[in-house]
Amino acid sequence: MNKRAIVIGGSLAGLFSGTLLRSIGWQVDIYERSAHDLDSRGSGVVLQADVVVALKKAGIATDKLGVDATERYYLQKEGQIEKMAMRQTLTSWNILYRSMRRHFPDEHYHQGKVLAQVQSEGAKVTATFVDGSCETGDLLIGADGPTSTVRQQLLPTYEPQYAGYVAYRGLIDEVDLEPEAATIFTERFVFYDFPNSHILAYVIPGENESLVSGKRRFNWVWYVNYDEETELPDVLTDKNGRHRANSVPPGMMSFDVEQAMRGYANLVLADPFKKLVAATKEPFVQSILDLAVPQMVFDRIALIGDAAFIPRPHTAAGTAKAAANAISLVEALVGHSHNVPTALQEWETNQLSHGMQLWKHGRSLGDRSQFSYGKGRTEG
Repeated sequence: MNKRAIVIGGSLAGLFSGTLLRSIGWQVDIYERSAHDLDSRGSGVVLQADVVVALKKAGIATDKLGVDATERYYLQKEGQIEKMAMRQTLTSWNILYRSMRRHFPDEHYHQGKVLAQVQSEGAKVTATFVDGSCETGDLLIGADGPTSTVRQQLLPTYEPQYAGYVAYRGLIDEVDLEPEAATIFTERFVFYDFPNSHILAYVIPGENESLVSGKRRFNWVWYVNYDEETELPDVLTDKNGRHRANSVPPGMMSFDVEQAMRGYANLVLADPFKKLVAATKEPFVQSILDLAVPQMVFDRIALIGDAAFIPRPHTAAGTAKAAANAISLVEALVGHSHNVPTALQEWETNQLSHGMQLWKHGRSLGDRSQFSYGKGRTEG
């Protein structure tokens, strides 16, 4: 096989594409803008079937990916608990990234490569980088996330839009949470809903991908409404006074924002979640975004993952969507004897439909949760 793919973006979407294209015989090089190994601070991911399928097709072990939760708890502020039997496997961004990164050859994973331009001409597509270098292949994958440079060139009017709320997030080592609260959150997916907000938590692998009880982590996500013009800029300004585009990482949240968040948690959350937030040493925050595109294929260029559609996290499908994009792509290429234009044409039709369906479903879930009582925050 002398077909070559250029993948822009070395995060999960890029690695799904890269590993699966290699599994069908393609030569693949991934170009990541960051000069360092990526890290999402171990944020939790609900493990979906498409992710497992993608890893298996790429020849990556799937037997030790996460923690099994056997039921769901829905907490009530007065202390009651509604229980529902439901088995799910809960993993982390880091464990998925590292599993694929170890599997992908270092010599074909290029860091510190900032894309300047893409150009598709005839049977070839070329990527030009800020450092002046150029790479040419038969297929280019734009897997460079919400701020995709590939998308900005091809669809300059399509940018992620703020959905009206943020996700506060935190990670706590199991040993750092008091036993009574820990018991509630262990081996369960736990929720607490109140007007215009909800918070959830579950156990994920710990440091060094540990699945050993006592060495794992509690992962929590709390959705809170903020006005885009009058409040969001302050939330996204870090402790050094730097305004961040969409997120403030652990250890960088400003003192005032962190104290306000903790004070609001004490006011509105159920007691176990109050303890969870209080035990979190370095919370972080991400704005929730919406993005849907009308086109994913441009000659020999394809947009996948969050470069094309950003479903809200309530769907628990963002990572799975990137995997599904990659699975469908390699199936189309094999089915059409690696004829790139024909394969991409077939691939786009189904993936546009899938992306739009998830995008609409996520908006519906999020709007119902966050805006049923207006746009602001309530007192719980």
